[in-house]
Amino acid sequence: MKIADVNIPNPVFLAPMAGVTDLPFRLLCKEMGCGLVYTEMISAKGLFYGNENTKLLLEVDEKEHPVAVQIFGSDAEIMSQMAKKLEETDIDIIDINMGCPAPKIVKNNEGSALMRNPKKIGEIVKAVSSSVKKPVTIKIRKGFDDNNINAVEVAKIAEENGAAAIAVHGRTREQFYSGRADWDIIKQVKEAVSIPVIANGDVFSPEDAKRLFEETNCNAIMVGRAAQGNPWIFKRILHYLKKGEILDEPLAQEKINTALRHAKMLIEYKGEYIGIREMRKHVSWYTKGLLNAGILRDKINKAKDYKELENLLLEYLQQINN
Repeated sequence: MKIADVNIPNPVFLAPMAGVTDLPFRLLCKEMGCGLVYTEMISAKGLFYGNENTKLLLEVDEKEHPVAVQIFGSDAEIMSQMAKKLEETDIDIIDINMGCPAPKIVKNNEGSALMRNPKKIGEIVKAVSSSVKKPVTIKIRKGFDDNNINAVEVAKIAEENGAAAIAVHGRTREQFYSGRADWDIIKQVKEAVSIPVIANGDVFSPEDAKRLFEETNCNAIMVGRAAQGNPWIFKRILHYLKKGEILDEPLAQEKINTALRHAKMLIEYKGEYIGIREMRKHVSWYTKGLLNAGILRDKINKAKDYKELENLLLEYLQQINN
């Protein structure tokens, strides 16, 4: 498929997730066949003021392409200026977050708070898309709350103002990640616009992915939480869509080996102190559902370096294999 002039090898994307979709994790998902990866959310203001953490979030590897950078903010002028700056970097698509439900983001009238102000959304999309040549996309929610379901209205405004594609999470901001995602609202958005629509919400298996395509007629899907500790989800979804066969889930050995490789990549990228501490949550995801994983997680949360992490994981693997 294509978003504007960007060729994307397949329609199964990795959803942007703060604290998760950093460079090492994106590379692992890409290896498993993910069609398009997104960076973590990057503050346009942080970029404007030269925040060091923001610069790290922008690092991209040549093996990732195509890759989208996701920015958030509510100041159209600053976002336009930062989009110009981003266009000079090695990214393919500029995505604007209008769906993040985090209180600190909403409090600043950013993220999903923008769903309460469709006019402002139009202004931001127009300012950003008219200032760059690379495609500009947006990610929204069903609405802010049950009294304000306006994804269709927002999608039309975004298209009119230059958006090249739109991703829709089928939940309101009020829901955060609870309850069920409303796939019907995604179908309504797809019927209302002519640009590609990316469906997001409740894809936890290859079967879910196929149903989401069928029920919404979307152009692509996004996998979020189901990819945490599970980059294999992309390979399994793509195989099922192509062949109609369900591949087995990876065995414990492969999960542990991948977790250790992930840890090495994180340490190389962020240093051992930060890398090991960030890896703790990833290990809890990699080992979810495995025998006595809760006991392992308690130990992992005290690990201070790679050697300690490696010993714990290999000892655990030996125990469950005996």
